[in-house]
Amino acid sequence: MTIVTIYSRTGCHLCEDALKVLESLKDELDFEISEVMIDGDEELQRLYGEQIPVTHIDGIHHDYWRVDPERFRSSLEKHRRHQ
Repeated sequence: MTIVTIYSRTGCHLCEDALKVLESLKDELDFEISEVMIDGDEELQRLYGEQIPVTHIDGIHHDYWRVDPERFRSSLEKHRRHQ
């Protein structure tokens, strides 16, 4: 099963929007969502603090700030072909 990780922060409106987009696609595209809150984690805040939400597909960086459904769909297809 493909795991899509979204790194987010409490009170982040872009994170909420990105999560809604991912939720709307997950059944159609057959993936699971893992949300990781960066609040209180110095290393994750250093890595992603200015770019959240950050999305990864099976641990590989996909995008940040927003989730564009068509771009995400295309990246997911490419990722699966290279598995």
